[in-house]
Amino acid sequence: MRTQVAIIGGGPSGLILSQLLMRAGIATVVLERQSREHVLGRIRAGVLERGTVELLRRAGVSARLDREGILHEGTNLSTVNGMFRVDFRARIGEVVTVYGQTEVTRDLYAAQDALGATIVDEAADVALHDLDTDAPFVTWRKDGAEHRIEADYIAGCDGFHGPSRQAIPAAKRTEYERVYPFGWLGVLSRTRPAAGELIYANHPRGFALASMRNPQLSRYYVQVPLTDRVEDWSDAAFWDELRRRLPPEVAEGMETGPAIEKSIAPLRSFVTEPMRWGRLFLAGDAAHIVPPTGAKGLNLAASDVHYLSEALIAAFGGDRAVLDHYSDRALNRIWGAMRFSWWMTSILHRFPGQTDFDQKIQEAELYQLETLESAQAAMARNYTGLPY
Repeated sequence: MRTQVAIIGGGPSGLILSQLLMRAGIATVVLERQSREHVLGRIRAGVLERGTVELLRRAGVSARLDREGILHEGTNLSTVNGMFRVDFRARIGEVVTVYGQTEVTRDLYAAQDALGATIVDEAADVALHDLDTDAPFVTWRKDGAEHRIEADYIAGCDGFHGPSRQAIPAAKRTEYERVYPFGWLGVLSRTRPAAGELIYANHPRGFALASMRNPQLSRYYVQVPLTDRVEDWSDAAFWDELRRRLPPEVAEGMETGPAIEKSIAPLRSFVTEPMRWGRLFLAGDAAHIVPPTGAKGLNLAASDVHYLSEALIAAFGGDRAVLDHYSDRALNRIWGAMRFSWWMTSILHRFPGQTDFDQKIQEAELYQLETLESAQAAMARNYTGLPY
Protein backbone atom coordinates (compact mmCIF):
# COMPACT_ATOMS: atom_id res chain seq x y z
CA MET A 1 0.00 0.00 0.00
CA ARG A 2 1.14 3.54 -0.70
CA THR A 3 -0.15 7.01 0.16
CA GLN A 4 1.14 10.56 0.21
CA VAL A 5 0.79 11.15 3.97
CA ALA A 6 0.53 8.35 6.54
CA ILE A 7 -1.05 9.64 9.74
CA ILE A 8 -0.42 7.76 12.99
CA GLY A 9 -3.31 8.36 15.37
CA GLY A 10 -7.04 8.73 14.78
CA GLY A 11 -7.82 11.30 17.45
CA PRO A 12 -8.80 14.91 16.66
CA SER A 13 -5.35 16.03 15.45
CA GLY A 14 -4.93 13.10 13.05
CA LEU A 15 -8.48 13.35 11.74
CA ILE A 16 -8.37 17.14 11.25
CA LEU A 17 -5.07 16.81 9.39
CA SER A 18 -6.46 14.06 7.17
CA GLN A 19 -9.58 16.11 6.48
CA LEU A 20 -7.64 19.24 5.50
CA LEU A 21 -5.19 17.32 3.30
CA MET A 22 -7.88 15.31 1.52
CA ARG A 23 -9.84 18.48 0.78
CA ALA A 24 -6.64 19.79 -0.82
CA GLY A 25 -6.37 16.67 -3.01
CA ILE A 26 -3.64 14.94 -0.96
CA ALA A 27 -4.09 11.23 -0.23
CA THR A 28 -3.88 10.05 3.37
CA VAL A 29 -4.17 6.86 5.41
CA VAL A 30 -4.92 7.08 9.15
CA LEU A 31 -3.78 4.32 11.53
CA GLU A 32 -5.50 4.17 14.93
CA ARG A 33 -4.58 1.71 17.70
CA GLN A 34 -8.06 1.66 19.24
CA SER A 35 -11.51 0.90 17.85
CA ARG A 36 -13.72 3.76 16.72
CA GLU A 37 -16.09 2.99 19.58
CA HIS A 38 -13.25 3.39 22.07
CA VAL A 39 -12.08 6.69 20.55
CA LEU A 40 -15.61 8.10 20.68
CA GLY A 41 -15.98 6.98 24.28
CA ARG A 42 -13.06 9.04 25.55
CA ILE A 43 -14.02 12.05 27.70
CA ARG A 44 -11.86 15.06 26.92
CA ALA A 45 -11.80 18.85 26.89
CA GLY A 46 -14.60 21.08 25.72
CA VAL A 47 -13.33 24.69 25.44
CA LEU A 48 -12.40 25.71 21.88
CA GLU A 49 -10.38 28.80 20.98
CA ARG A 50 -11.47 30.96 18.08
CA GLY A 51 -8.58 29.62 15.99
CA THR A 52 -9.70 26.03 16.57
CA VAL A 53 -13.27 26.89 15.55
CA GLU A 54 -12.01 28.59 12.38
CA LEU A 55 -9.82 25.58 11.56
CA LEU A 56 -12.80 23.23 11.90
CA ARG A 57 -14.82 25.52 9.63
CA ARG A 58 -12.01 25.43 7.07
CA ALA A 59 -12.05 21.64 7.33
CA GLY A 60 -15.78 21.60 6.56
CA VAL A 61 -16.81 20.05 9.90
CA SER A 62 -18.40 22.96 11.75
CA ALA A 63 -22.12 22.65 10.95
CA ARG A 64 -23.10 21.04 14.26
CA LEU A 65 -20.48 23.04 16.17
CA ASP A 66 -21.92 26.31 14.85
CA ARG A 67 -25.42 25.12 15.72
CA GLU A 68 -24.82 23.58 19.15
CA GLY A 69 -21.63 25.20 20.47
CA ILE A 70 -22.09 27.51 23.45
CA LEU A 71 -20.33 30.87 23.25
CA HIS A 72 -18.67 32.00 26.49
CA GLU A 73 -17.74 35.65 26.72
CA GLY A 74 -15.80 35.29 29.96
CA THR A 75 -14.93 33.07 32.89
CA ASN A 76 -15.22 33.22 36.68
CA LEU A 77 -12.51 32.89 39.31
CA SER A 78 -13.27 32.16 42.96
CA THR A 79 -11.01 32.97 45.92
CA VAL A 80 -11.35 33.14 49.68
CA ASN A 81 -12.44 36.76 49.15
CA GLY A 82 -15.28 35.93 46.74
CA MET A 83 -15.86 35.36 43.04
CA PHE A 84 -15.09 37.71 40.15
CA ARG A 85 -15.43 37.51 36.37
CA VAL A 86 -12.98 38.18 33.55
CA ASP A 87 -14.93 39.48 30.55
CA PHE A 88 -13.16 38.34 27.38
CA ARG A 89 -15.36 40.27 24.99
CA ALA A 90 -15.06 43.52 26.94
CA ARG A 91 -11.28 43.23 27.32
CA ILE A 92 -10.20 42.01 23.86
CA GLY A 93 -13.37 41.41 21.81
CA GLU A 94 -13.00 37.60 21.73
CA VAL A 95 -14.95 34.57 22.99
CA VAL A 96 -14.45 30.82 23.38
CA THR A 97 -16.85 28.05 22.37
CA VAL A 98 -17.86 25.15 24.61
CA TYR A 99 -18.24 22.01 22.49
CA GLY A 100 -16.96 18.63 23.65
CA GLN A 101 -13.91 16.99 22.08
CA THR A 102 -15.93 13.79 21.71
CA GLU A 103 -18.39 15.70 19.51
CA VAL A 104 -15.52 17.18 17.47
CA THR A 105 -14.21 13.66 16.89
CA ARG A 106 -17.67 12.39 15.94
CA ASP A 107 -18.04 15.20 13.38
CA LEU A 108 -14.60 14.45 11.95
CA TYR A 109 -15.33 10.73 11.55
CA ALA A 110 -18.54 11.56 9.69
CA ALA A 111 -16.72 14.00 7.39
CA GLN A 112 -13.91 11.53 6.72
CA ASP A 113 -16.40 8.78 5.91
CA ALA A 114 -18.13 11.13 3.47
CA LEU A 115 -14.79 11.73 1.70
CA GLY A 116 -14.06 7.99 1.53
CA ALA A 117 -11.05 8.27 3.84
CA THR A 118 -8.98 5.21 4.70
CA ILE A 119 -8.97 4.85 8.49
CA VAL A 120 -7.49 1.63 9.84
CA ASP A 121 -8.83 0.92 13.33
CA GLU A 122 -7.23 -1.48 15.81
CA ALA A 123 -3.82 -1.21 14.14
CA ALA A 124 -1.45 -2.94 16.59
CA ASP A 125 2.34 -2.80 16.93
CA VAL A 126 2.69 0.27 14.71
CA ALA A 127 6.35 0.91 13.84
CA LEU A 128 7.96 3.68 11.79
CA HIS A 129 10.92 2.97 9.49
CA ASP A 130 13.55 4.82 7.41
CA LEU A 131 12.35 8.22 8.54
CA ASP A 132 15.62 9.94 7.57
CA THR A 133 15.40 8.69 3.97
CA ASP A 134 13.25 9.62 0.97
CA ALA A 135 11.29 6.37 1.34
CA PRO A 136 9.80 6.13 4.84
CA PHE A 137 7.24 3.45 5.64
CA VAL A 138 5.04 2.23 8.47
CA THR A 139 4.21 -1.32 9.52
CA TRP A 140 1.43 -2.63 11.77
CA ARG A 141 -0.44 -5.79 12.61
CA LYS A 142 -4.15 -6.44 12.24
CA ASP A 143 -6.21 -9.63 12.16
CA GLY A 144 -3.07 -11.70 12.63
CA ALA A 145 -1.31 -10.29 9.55
CA GLU A 146 1.47 -7.71 9.13
CA HIS A 147 0.79 -4.72 6.89
CA ARG A 148 3.02 -2.05 5.39
CA ILE A 149 2.39 1.36 3.89
CA GLU A 150 4.88 3.61 2.11
CA ALA A 151 4.42 7.37 2.17
CA ASP A 152 6.07 10.62 1.18
CA TYR A 153 5.64 11.95 4.72
CA ILE A 154 4.49 10.60 8.09
CA ALA A 155 2.54 12.61 10.66
CA GLY A 156 2.81 11.43 14.27
CA CYS A 157 -0.51 12.36 15.88
CA ASP A 158 -0.58 9.38 18.23
CA GLY A 159 -0.42 11.00 21.65
CA PHE A 160 2.07 10.99 24.49
CA HIS A 161 2.39 7.19 24.67
CA GLY A 162 2.45 6.50 20.92
CA PRO A 163 5.43 5.23 18.91
CA SER A 164 6.06 8.33 16.78
CA ARG A 165 8.08 10.44 19.22
CA GLN A 166 10.06 7.38 20.31
CA ALA A 167 10.98 6.78 16.66
CA ILE A 168 13.13 9.92 16.78
CA PRO A 169 16.62 9.00 18.05
CA ALA A 170 17.07 10.12 21.66
CA ALA A 171 20.22 12.02 20.71
CA LYS A 172 18.21 14.06 18.20
CA ARG A 173 15.49 15.32 20.57
CA THR A 174 15.40 17.35 23.75
CA GLU A 175 12.58 16.87 26.24
CA TYR A 176 11.40 19.40 28.83
CA GLU A 177 9.08 18.26 31.60
CA ARG A 178 7.45 19.32 34.84
CA VAL A 179 5.34 16.78 36.72
CA TYR A 180 2.89 18.33 39.19
CA PRO A 181 2.44 16.77 42.66
CA PHE A 182 -1.34 16.32 42.39
CA GLY A 183 -4.07 15.18 40.02
CA TRP A 184 -7.60 16.09 39.02
CA LEU A 185 -10.53 13.90 39.99
CA GLY A 186 -13.09 14.49 37.26
CA VAL A 187 -16.79 13.64 37.15
CA LEU A 188 -19.19 13.81 34.21
CA SER A 189 -22.87 13.99 35.16
CA ARG A 190 -26.20 14.49 33.43
CA THR A 191 -26.99 17.58 35.46
CA ARG A 192 -27.51 21.26 34.74
CA PRO A 193 -24.22 23.20 34.91
CA ALA A 194 -23.61 25.01 38.18
CA ALA A 195 -23.15 28.33 36.36
CA GLY A 196 -23.48 29.81 32.90
CA GLU A 197 -19.70 30.02 32.50
CA LEU A 198 -16.74 28.10 33.90
CA ILE A 199 -15.70 28.67 37.52
CA TYR A 200 -12.03 28.22 38.50
CA ALA A 201 -11.75 28.02 42.29
CA ASN A 202 -8.70 28.63 44.50
CA HIS A 203 -9.64 27.22 47.89
CA PRO A 204 -7.70 26.24 51.05
CA ARG A 205 -8.81 22.62 50.50
CA GLY A 206 -7.49 22.67 46.92
CA PHE A 207 -8.45 23.65 43.39
CA ALA A 208 -11.88 23.00 41.86
CA LEU A 209 -13.39 23.61 38.42
CA ALA A 210 -17.05 23.77 37.43
CA SER A 211 -17.40 23.24 33.69
CA MET A 212 -19.95 21.88 31.22
CA ARG A 213 -20.39 20.15 27.87
CA ASN A 214 -23.94 21.29 27.12
CA PRO A 215 -26.99 22.58 29.07
CA GLN A 216 -27.72 19.06 30.39
CA LEU A 217 -24.19 17.69 30.79
CA SER A 218 -21.73 18.98 33.41
CA ARG A 219 -18.04 18.33 33.98
CA TYR A 220 -16.50 18.96 37.40
CA TYR A 221 -13.01 18.55 38.87
CA VAL A 222 -11.35 18.70 42.27
CA GLN A 223 -7.63 18.60 43.03
CA VAL A 224 -6.59 15.37 44.77
CA PRO A 225 -3.30 13.76 45.88
CA LEU A 226 -1.67 11.42 43.38
CA THR A 227 -2.09 8.62 45.90
CA ASP A 228 -5.90 8.78 45.66
CA ARG A 229 -7.81 6.20 43.64
CA VAL A 230 -11.17 6.57 41.93
CA GLU A 231 -12.48 3.84 44.22
CA ASP A 232 -11.74 6.09 47.21
CA TRP A 233 -14.36 8.58 46.05
CA SER A 234 -18.08 7.82 46.19
CA ASP A 235 -20.39 10.15 44.28
CA ALA A 236 -21.60 11.62 47.58
CA ALA A 237 -18.04 12.30 48.76
CA PHE A 238 -17.20 14.01 45.48
CA TRP A 239 -20.23 16.31 45.54
CA ASP A 240 -19.62 17.21 49.18
CA GLU A 241 -16.00 18.14 48.47
CA LEU A 242 -16.86 20.09 45.33
CA ARG A 243 -19.50 22.13 47.17
CA ARG A 244 -16.97 22.99 49.88
CA ARG A 245 -14.59 24.46 47.30
CA LEU A 246 -17.07 26.39 45.15
CA PRO A 247 -18.57 29.76 46.19
CA PRO A 248 -21.50 29.28 48.61
CA GLU A 249 -23.95 31.05 46.29
CA VAL A 250 -23.09 28.50 43.57
CA ALA A 251 -22.85 25.41 45.78
CA GLU A 252 -26.26 25.94 47.38
CA GLY A 253 -28.17 25.72 44.12
CA MET A 254 -26.02 23.16 42.32
CA GLU A 255 -27.78 20.11 40.87
CA THR A 256 -26.09 16.79 41.63
CA GLY A 257 -26.59 13.27 40.31
CA PRO A 258 -24.91 9.96 39.55
CA ALA A 259 -21.51 10.14 37.86
CA ILE A 260 -21.58 8.69 34.34
CA GLU A 261 -17.79 8.89 34.16
CA LYS A 262 -15.22 9.33 36.92
CA SER A 263 -11.43 9.36 36.56
CA ILE A 264 -8.23 10.79 38.04
CA ALA A 265 -5.74 12.46 35.70
CA PRO A 266 -2.17 13.40 36.70
CA LEU A 267 -0.91 16.81 35.57
CA ARG A 268 2.30 17.48 33.67
CA SER A 269 3.91 20.01 31.35
CA PHE A 270 5.97 18.40 28.58
CA VAL A 271 7.55 19.54 25.32
CA THR A 272 9.86 17.73 22.92
CA GLU A 273 12.04 19.60 20.42
CA PRO A 274 12.26 19.56 17.47
CA MET A 275 8.93 18.29 16.16
CA ARG A 276 10.50 16.90 12.99
CA TRP A 277 12.90 14.10 12.17
CA GLY A 278 13.49 13.50 8.46
CA ARG A 279 10.11 12.74 6.91
CA LEU A 280 8.34 12.48 10.31
CA PHE A 281 6.40 15.40 11.77
CA LEU A 282 4.89 15.37 15.27
CA ALA A 283 1.62 17.08 16.18
CA GLY A 284 -0.54 17.28 19.28
CA ASP A 285 0.12 15.24 22.41
CA ALA A 286 2.89 13.31 20.65
CA ALA A 287 4.96 16.49 20.99
CA HIS A 288 3.58 18.23 24.07
CA ILE A 289 1.33 17.90 27.10
CA VAL A 290 -0.14 20.79 29.08
CA PRO A 291 -1.99 20.70 32.41
CA PRO A 292 -5.70 21.15 31.63
CA THR A 293 -5.97 24.29 33.76
CA GLY A 294 -5.63 26.57 30.74
CA ALA A 295 -7.85 24.51 28.37
CA LYS A 296 -5.04 24.22 25.82
CA GLY A 297 -4.65 20.51 24.99
CA LEU A 298 -6.97 20.18 21.99
CA ASN A 299 -6.36 23.79 20.98
CA LEU A 300 -2.60 23.29 20.76
CA ALA A 301 -3.14 20.15 18.67
CA ALA A 302 -5.32 22.22 16.33
CA SER A 303 -2.67 24.92 15.93
CA ASP A 304 -0.04 22.26 15.16
CA VAL A 305 -2.33 20.87 12.47
CA HIS A 306 -2.84 24.37 11.09
CA TYR A 307 0.92 24.82 10.60
CA LEU A 308 1.54 21.25 9.43
CA SER A 309 -1.31 21.18 6.90
CA GLU A 310 -0.10 24.48 5.42
CA ALA A 311 3.44 23.10 5.14
CA LEU A 312 2.41 19.78 3.58
CA ILE A 313 0.05 21.40 1.09
CA ALA A 314 2.86 23.77 0.09
CA ALA A 315 5.31 20.86 -0.21
CA PHE A 316 3.04 18.91 -2.55
CA GLY A 317 2.60 22.14 -4.50
CA GLY A 318 6.36 22.32 -5.05
CA ASP A 319 7.56 24.43 -2.10
CA ARG A 320 9.22 22.02 0.33
CA ALA A 321 11.06 24.80 2.16
CA VAL A 322 7.95 25.50 4.26
CA LEU A 323 8.37 22.10 5.92
CA ASP A 324 11.69 23.25 7.36
CA HIS A 325 9.91 25.95 9.37
CA TYR A 326 7.06 23.82 10.74
CA SER A 327 8.71 22.87 14.04
CA ASP A 328 9.85 26.40 14.91
CA ARG A 329 6.46 27.94 14.04
CA ALA A 330 4.57 25.38 16.10
CA LEU A 331 6.95 25.58 19.07
CA ASN A 332 6.72 29.36 19.34
CA ARG A 333 3.00 29.08 19.99
CA ILE A 334 3.36 25.92 22.11
CA TRP A 335 5.68 27.61 24.59
CA GLY A 336 3.32 30.56 24.90
CA ALA A 337 0.44 28.22 25.76
CA MET A 338 2.75 26.20 28.02
CA ARG A 339 3.58 29.35 30.01
CA PHE A 340 -0.10 30.24 30.37
CA SER A 341 -1.12 26.76 31.50
CA TRP A 342 1.74 26.69 34.02
CA TRP A 343 0.70 30.13 35.32
CA MET A 344 -2.96 29.14 35.72
CA THR A 345 -1.89 25.97 37.51
CA SER A 346 0.49 27.80 39.84
CA ILE A 347 -2.01 30.44 41.01
CA LEU A 348 -5.00 28.13 41.51
CA HIS A 349 -3.69 24.94 43.18
CA ARG A 350 -2.44 24.05 46.64
CA PHE A 351 1.07 22.62 46.42
CA PRO A 352 2.57 20.24 49.00
CA GLY A 353 4.68 22.24 51.42
CA GLN A 354 3.06 25.51 50.39
CA THR A 355 3.82 28.20 52.98
CA ASP A 356 1.74 31.13 54.18
CA PHE A 357 3.99 33.36 52.06
CA ASP A 358 3.24 31.28 48.97
CA GLN A 359 -0.48 31.53 49.69
CA LYS A 360 -0.26 35.31 50.02
CA ILE A 361 1.51 35.53 46.65
CA GLN A 362 -1.30 33.51 45.05
CA GLU A 363 -3.87 35.81 46.61
CA ALA A 364 -1.96 38.91 45.41
CA GLU A 365 -1.83 37.50 41.88
CA LEU A 366 -5.55 36.84 41.91
CA TYR A 367 -6.28 40.29 43.38
CA GLN A 368 -4.36 41.92 40.53
CA LEU A 369 -6.34 39.82 38.09
CA GLU A 370 -9.54 40.99 39.75
CA THR A 371 -8.66 44.70 39.83
CA LEU A 372 -6.34 45.46 36.87
CA GLU A 373 -7.81 45.66 33.38
CA SER A 374 -4.36 45.03 31.89
CA ALA A 375 -4.05 41.76 33.82
CA GLN A 376 -7.51 40.71 32.66
CA ALA A 377 -6.67 41.58 29.06
CA ALA A 378 -3.52 39.45 29.21
CA MET A 379 -5.46 36.50 30.63
CA ALA A 380 -8.25 36.94 28.08
CA ARG A 381 -5.79 36.98 25.17
CA ASN A 382 -4.10 33.79 26.32
CA TYR A 383 -7.29 31.98 27.28
CA THR A 384 -9.13 32.72 24.03
CA GLY A 385 -5.98 31.83 22.07
CA LEU A 386 -2.75 33.39 20.92
CA PRO A 387 -2.74 34.26 17.20
CA TYR A 388 -1.49 31.67 14.72
